[in-house]
Amino acid sequence: MDSMVKKYQQKFRKVKEEMGRWEELQSRLISQFTSASAIIQRLQLLQDPKNYGALECVQGIQDAVLAKQLESLQTIMLSMNKTLEDFRGVSSSLEKVVRDGRQLVKGGSTVATAKQLQQRVGIKPSLADCLEGLRLLSEMHHSEYLLKSSVISALAKVSLTPSTRDI
Repeated sequence: MDSMVKKYQQKFRKVKEEMGRWEELQSRLISQFTSASAIIQRLQLLQDPKNYGALECVQGIQDAVLAKQLESLQTIMLSMNKTLEDFRGVSSSLEKVVRDGRQLVKGGSTVATAKQLQQRVGIKPSLADCLEGLRLLSEMHHSEYLLKSSVISALAKVSLTPSTRDI
């Protein structure tokens, strides 16, 4: 039983590392999303020639500025998609930890009984609690990944027809 507990401790260390990675990705995605939103909001202003003031007399300035902003937006959207892939990787890693944790209980070298799964040592959680906690973490992160993915997809659609109201 001690070896199983040690294996679970390893799994929780792995989960802790993945959670740290998730937080780093979260900061990156927020920054990317903020940048993309700012560009989308500017696109509407950039399409109005009155906003160029004295620069209006420079031939092609409006098209050049608009093209540069669209190029920047495209770069940011590609970065956001890469970040989403990294989120998917973390989510998959958490799912694998849950599968491995279940496998430890079901088919490890020593099969745990129901009583052993519920057994507590002091204030520490039981193995059943650990398994349930891992499952919940994995499920939460997978759901959050799906939400982020749908928001980024919607942002990409909005960027094609920018409107301040849509942002």
